[in-house]
Amino acid sequence: MSINILIPTALTLLFSTLTSLSYAGGEPEPFNLKKVADGIYLHSGIHVEFTDPRHDDIANIGFIVGNDCIAVIDTGGSVIIGQELLLSIREISTLPICYVINTHVHFDHILGNLAFNQESLRFVGHAQLTDAVEQNRDFFLQQFNADLGATPNRNSIIGPDLTVDKTMDLDLGDRTITLKAYPAAHSHTDLTVFDQQTKTLWTGDLVFRERIPSLDGKLKGWLAVLETLQNEAVDLAIPGHGTTSDDWPQTYAAEEAYLTMLLKDTRKAINKGQFLEEAVSSIGKDEKQDWLLHEQHHSRNVTKAFTELEWE
Repeated sequence: MSINILIPTALTLLFSTLTSLSYAGGEPEPFNLKKVADGIYLHSGIHVEFTDPRHDDIANIGFIVGNDCIAVIDTGGSVIIGQELLLSIREISTLPICYVINTHVHFDHILGNLAFNQESLRFVGHAQLTDAVEQNRDFFLQQFNADLGATPNRNSIIGPDLTVDKTMDLDLGDRTITLKAYPAAHSHTDLTVFDQQTKTLWTGDLVFRERIPSLDGKLKGWLAVLETLQNEAVDLAIPGHGTTSDDWPQTYAAEEAYLTMLLKDTRKAINKGQFLEEAVSSIGKDEKQDWLLHEQHHSRNVTKAFTELEWE
């Protein structure tokens, strides 16, 4: 594989451009990057609403360094976040980037891909991700136009050229990572990345912590996936949103309890003959204090659950 590495002059130019775009009128802020395990680096997302100007930086993203090359795990919700991640990588290592792995199709995990498109690497994702990207190109362009660089167009959204149907091992040089694709759960394109060396699992949005889970796939499918994950030998879990955890499977206990409540209470509402509006106004109100952004996302979760369960 032929890999191009940014030369210092290009890197300096990129940093200058990035600074003027991101921090005009103020001092540059450090990119929040932390080494969380041997060779594993995490940029932690912030908990803000999609309408917040910082909406492009809500996802946990990062990279794994092998002896031969680097794998990037998600790229953030804008070209600028992707560029900041790339700069952070280059401050730590000059090894080539061989893979950019997207854990699913949602904007906050994939729109930074364009920042990596100048390097010869493989973009990797779920077997359904190619179609999902195609179906969402116009939506991304309409809703996130300002996040897609100076000249946004349909080609600004980069999909995978290597896809995972079930499982796939990738060698980074004396370091193997295992990718696993799942049936519809949080989304229809969920993928996890497991580093065998440190037993670190990047869960993507199959796991939320602090921030309320967001249902876009299948509620019953999500709960089924969590059940299959409970016996995995995980020393460190990196969720799609929220803090890391070394207590598996307790890591996702709060999420599982919330999704179980959503399933049971929605079924009860349907069996009582409630209409959707009644269900939305009554289900899960006691959960409000337990989750950040509950007000913004819980009602949509109930709506998705109701639509899924009303004809089961």
